[in-house]
Amino acid sequence: MNPEDLFGAALGIAIPWKVTSVDFNKKSSRLDITIDFQRGATFPCPVCGTLSPVHDTTEKEWRHLNFFQYEAYLHARVPRVKCPNSDCGVKLVQVPWARAGSGFTLLFEALAMTMARDLPVKVMSRLFAVTDTRLWRLIQSYVEKTRAAEDFSEVKRVGADETFAGRSHDEKFVTFFFDLDMHKLLFGTTGKDNETVKSFVADLKSHGGDPDSITDAAIDMSKAFIKGVKEQLPHAVVTFDKFHVIKLMNDKLSKIRAQEARLFPEILKKSRNLFLKNPENLTPEEEQRLDAIITSQSLRSTEAYMHKLNLQNVYFASSRTEAETLLTKWHRKAAASSIQLIKNMAESVKEHWDGILAHFESGLTSGFIEGINSLIQSAKTRARGYRNPDNLICMAYLVAGKLNLKSLFPLPT
Repeated sequence: MNPEDLFGAALGIAIPWKVTSVDFNKKSSRLDITIDFQRGATFPCPVCGTLSPVHDTTEKEWRHLNFFQYEAYLHARVPRVKCPNSDCGVKLVQVPWARAGSGFTLLFEALAMTMARDLPVKVMSRLFAVTDTRLWRLIQSYVEKTRAAEDFSEVKRVGADETFAGRSHDEKFVTFFFDLDMHKLLFGTTGKDNETVKSFVADLKSHGGDPDSITDAAIDMSKAFIKGVKEQLPHAVVTFDKFHVIKLMNDKLSKIRAQEARLFPEILKKSRNLFLKNPENLTPEEEQRLDAIITSQSLRSTEAYMHKLNLQNVYFASSRTEAETLLTKWHRKAAASSIQLIKNMAESVKEHWDGILAHFESGLTSGFIEGINSLIQSAKTRARGYRNPDNLICMAYLVAGKLNLKSLFPLPT
């Protein structure tokens, strides 16, 4: 078998196409493979499928998988056919080894899409000697086309969460919406206001979903999210996620401890994690030190810590009725506190009372969302942040959207 036939078989090239030359240049570290079609060949019209004669050709080049450590490229005269049906006109045919308009072969794109889940695009750019802009264009094209085939008609329970899009908190926010039953990312958009919910609903409808069929929405206590859900998802029962409730309590506790640490540095120095950890997660040494802090003297930090533990205990209730009894007791004590931040927390709980207790009927939490967010944050960390929030959203779809790329874009083997 000559080199042309060998490479043709390896590439899956079939009649009327044929590899006509293989040129390996060690000095330029590249392999160039030329493909041509048989004289007199006809090709299906890209519009109607009618076999049509070649009208003319145009030279094209595609980046292929590396041949060992050498870059490989395919070259071909791609024909334009003149369809006998007058409505079709002259059209460029689709080659079997690449997508229309792409400068990469399908096998190269398959490798790039597989690697993109685990490697930063910047690293892939160096490995392939291809600009990151071209790679992002490739990734976004596949993600968009795969998402276009998604069916959201069965989506009933959703959750929302926001994250920073860039390298610092001064940069843009991105809000993600999740299917809480299928445990997958449905939609991502820039911003964290009520307009994000409107954008989600528009996307939901475009994929066959019905906002009137959404029965539950798990969100944090953001006024923007609450407003957006009430306006855009009229039949959804709002559940304020327990992790966000406890996080809000922990934020109050941290501020109280930080303020008091300036007054009692010898007691509270390096104690932040002791107060934030649950008692069962403390090491024996940490437990001993926390006990010493609590018993040393009357501290506002200690009072705040007890309010935090009592609020957490509400979530061990076996029913909404039991939970409401425990929450009422907690609220009464917190509202009577002399610490303003604790009183503020009591007011927040009262304001969001029904949504907090809805957890005990819907059972919704953001536990899996936090898990998905860790994957997204891991991708963001590997990339050292994203200057373009659209790139973060694209990567989130790739790692958390459960996109079926292979079924929509079958790749050659």
